Amino acid sequence: MATAASAQQFPGPGWQEEMSPFASPDAEPGGEMSFWSGSFPKSFNYYLDTSVTSGHLFNLVFETLLDNNGLTLEPEPNLAETWTISEDKLTFEFRIDERARWSDGVPITAEDVAWTYAAIMDPKNLTGPHKISFERLYPPEVTGERTIRFTAREVHWNNLLSLGSFHVLPAHVFKDKDFNKINFEFPVVSGPYAIGSLKEGIALTLERRRDWWQRPRPSARGVANFDALKFKFFAERENAFAEFKTGNIDYYPVYTASRWAAETTGEAYDNNWIVKQEVYNYNPIGFQGFAMNLRRDKFKDRRVRLALAHLLDRTKMNKTIMHQAYFLHQCYFEDLYDEQTPCAGPKIRFDKELARQLLADAGWQVNKNTGQLEREGQQFTIQFLTRNQSSDKFLAIYREDLNDVGIELEIVRKDWAAWIKDMDEFNFDMTWAAWGASPYKDPESLWHSKEADRAGGQNITGYKNPEVDAMIDSIRTEFDINKRHGVIREIDAILARDIPYVLLWNLDYRRLLYWNKFGTPKTVLPKFSGEAGAYTFWWYDEDSAADLEYAMETEEPLPGRDEAIYFDDVFP
Repeated sequence: MATAASAQQFPGPGWQEEMSPFASPDAEPGGEMSFWSGSFPKSFNYYLDTSVTSGHLFNLVFETLLDNNGLTLEPEPNLAETWTISEDKLTFEFRIDERARWSDGVPITAEDVAWTYAAIMDPKNLTGPHKISFERLYPPEVTGERTIRFTAREVHWNNLLSLGSFHVLPAHVFKDKDFNKINFEFPVVSGPYAIGSLKEGIALTLERRRDWWQRPRPSARGVANFDALKFKFFAERENAFAEFKTGNIDYYPVYTASRWAAETTGEAYDNNWIVKQEVYNYNPIGFQGFAMNLRRDKFKDRRVRLALAHLLDRTKMNKTIMHQAYFLHQCYFEDLYDEQTPCAGPKIRFDKELARQLLADAGWQVNKNTGQLEREGQQFTIQFLTRNQSSDKFLAIYREDLNDVGIELEIVRKDWAAWIKDMDEFNFDMTWAAWGASPYKDPESLWHSKEADRAGGQNITGYKNPEVDAMIDSIRTEFDINKRHGVIREIDAILARDIPYVLLWNLDYRRLLYWNKFGTPKTVLPKFSGEAGAYTFWWYDEDSAADLEYAMETEEPLPGRDEAIYFDDVFP
């Protein structure tokens, strides 16, 4: 057990709570913002469904023990006002702020933290990815009404981050319920917003809490400004964009290069009624690709996977469909590289003849009667599991080139809930998967062998490599982020060589469209944030909204805003 002499207390001496550098003193509460939020998820419970929507929702309605400084990422108080770390880095004790309250007025206590931990770790609860970091910890000890102590089974650089960043749920509301059935009703919350109304499959409205316990804190000034946040659900981007153009959606991040280049012109853009901006910040770059289910025999041979990568004409797709707007992935941790430290992954080019040779070397031969590839009497067929039509134009090109070498590609389209179910049960050949990233790189959940068979986990390809496992294990006790990143680059080179995904492409900036009635920080989005940063730091500007209404009535232009925003121009 840590003692006062052997434990370091945080925040350190002289620390003072301040207003977020991204919150504007001009921000006023009021109004609403509506935005497209993808397909309706299978659950709003982020512990059961790690969808982007559920993650955004939990960030707005529940709180974590610690927050992070928006510029330095150093941990700062949130639910916990202070915390201590033992000298041996195995014991962590948190003291809950005595002001912290649930929305029903009940104090937030250490028992809530302990119950949430227990719910996540309960084997019968489908909280797979969230169990990973907590498996390194013993069950916590409640040492007082507002104090809780965690002891780690092993030293790990990520222990404090894991403990500080999980969302605490109200034990007095959920303790007698089946956790796997807590999906859409959260009657008691702790964060700046509460669930207002829900039209299943259509829209969710969050309402600003005027009695949020953190309102008086300096760190809460100028944040969570909208009286209402409206999540609007569309399975297809085209339908969401149509709603945006009519003004029924206020804010629309653009994920399609052709739309950005060819569909964002006309009167509303020329007159600055709609703002079109590219935002360059330090939001970590993830990766996307066609994930292959390595549990299937057809994908076990690396030569086959390499052939499938050589059959994807990414250059053609980037040029003909995406207006040459993207960089092509070579690696899985792209933001760990620069000109001085380039990615060591192979530069995989479109090469149909090389693909044919690789497939032949792997034992796949063309049946002269059918033109199809076969091995041991089995035809080479790939069932591609997809969930929306936006991928069709890419898959059409891929299917044509696959077919030319004798591989049949069948597209199996399902809605989000059915897609998730198949993924949880490893019931797929290939699918399009996109992963976000964190400033703190931790390859364990995606790439460690022990995660390959975890239902609902993130190692969806079933990738197993003892060498990678050993390297992941080797950085558990490394607290120097630069040294960790050095090992992760070595892991990345192995992943790029092994080809669990047919890698695709990505952007290093955000493309935003919004109706010109909002106030924004000078950086538009925070330093490490994607588009969701708007929900917290933007505000409804009544004057701008009135100007917009008048300009549209009189068909007059509004003053323009900067088309490109560079974070380093504001914080050099």
